[in-house]
Amino acid sequence: MAGKSQELKFEIINQIGVISTSARGWNVELNRVSWNGNEPKYDVRSWSPDHTKMGKGITLSEDELIVLCALLTKEVEFLKKE
Repeated sequence: MAGKSQELKFEIINQIGVISTSARGWNVELNRVSWNGNEPKYDVRSWSPDHTKMGKGITLSEDELIVLCALLTKEVEFLKKE
């Protein structure tokens, strides 16, 4: 993680979708983001409307995203049966 003296650099490569929107207008989004010039990763976090500020989130590699998708698919199927 970047230290306080080092500016965090990011570039949103793909805006995949909005998961939810808060009353303040911030969106929880799934995006592909390059952090500090590194290879883009899938990223879930809250963003201000102009994408200049962000909240805490998680980043996932492509392999991790595939596993998460499989887990979520199983959970959705379980919920449909209830």
